[in-house]
Amino acid sequence: MKKYFSSLFSALLAISIASVTLSSTVAQAQTLPKPLVDAKSWILLDATSNQVINSDNATLQIEPASLTKIMTAYLVFNALREKRLDLNQQITVSTRAWKVDSSSSKMFIDPATPVSIGDLLYGLIVQSGNDASVALAEAVAGSEDAFVVQMNREAARLGMKATRYANSHGLPSPDNFSTAFDLAILASRLIADHPEYYKTYYSTKSFTYNKITQANRNRLLWLDPTVDGMKTGHTEAAGYCLISSSIRPNGTGQRRLISVVTGTKSDQIRAQESLKLLNWGFLNFDTVKLYDKAQAIETLDVWKGNQSKIKVGFTQDLYVTLPKGSAARLKPTLERKDPLVAPIAANSKIGTMKMMLDGKPVAEFPVLALEEVRQASIFGRAWDSLRLLFK
Repeated sequence: MKKYFSSLFSALLAISIASVTLSSTVAQAQTLPKPLVDAKSWILLDATSNQVINSDNATLQIEPASLTKIMTAYLVFNALREKRLDLNQQITVSTRAWKVDSSSSKMFIDPATPVSIGDLLYGLIVQSGNDASVALAEAVAGSEDAFVVQMNREAARLGMKATRYANSHGLPSPDNFSTAFDLAILASRLIADHPEYYKTYYSTKSFTYNKITQANRNRLLWLDPTVDGMKTGHTEAAGYCLISSSIRPNGTGQRRLISVVTGTKSDQIRAQESLKLLNWGFLNFDTVKLYDKAQAIETLDVWKGNQSKIKVGFTQDLYVTLPKGSAARLKPTLERKDPLVAPIAANSKIGTMKMMLDGKPVAEFPVLALEEVRQASIFGRAWDSLRLLFK
């Protein structure tokens, strides 16, 4: 695997928002050859371990086309969670939404007929309606222009450093661009942050509105029952693009992979190459659970504290992705700050857990304090200061 994958994942390491932290370096493919994918750029992410398995040209700037609508949906889902919108809420369709490029994808809303937020989401995600995109943007922010400001603010918050939005739908604009890498971040965050909305909308195969039935353009929903999303995109400049996600059994649990494929030559090819990537990842890599959330992996000595020991571990279940069959050779190494001196805040970084495979690091994770340790009294601190002199 090329060295630049490590730098790619270093960017992911910096992301620590809400419930998901992309928190480890890329799994080493060792001698496993990279799959040949007929696309301008692609990336395969293990969303269970939050590790990039492999990629090609993942930082190439692309026109995201209708993949833009994933950010639109993400912001609508945020508004629903925060009770700023309601699925049953009826809105009046603006002339701007109704008149969006008539040659592009539409759900065929009409200013004369109010439409619910729930129906607009089906129109956005299943039918890829550009009119639905504008209507939802206006419902969230009052205008599409104000919504675009929110889109760019959210992209920055999520760590999508090479992404810029100019509209809510992805119709061509020089100011609308992204990368496969950034889109993988967004896709994984939408699934993690809004699992119920993802389950409701992204696996829906068709939707009827205004007596017009349109099928989901994601062919993989019909080709592979383990695929439950996510979104297609196409313009002349972008080519045919697809973000797809599959969840399959993994030991006693499940494992999710996300592929981003951009710039293919046809609808058929984007589906074919996406499925190839997903199958390659599932067949050649294992995802191993290392530790449970809040599990004390070790108890360490603390100096100058109101207690002499502290439990350390992780604030979420910890997984690592490895070449298939290599898990038994994995060895953890804890590198810690020493001595540990109070006060120590809960969830503060105590050290780093490096996972070694055949003597080489394949992943590393921040080790956190699972409890707070306050300072000892002045006498306790003085006594430990003396002890440290002779340590």
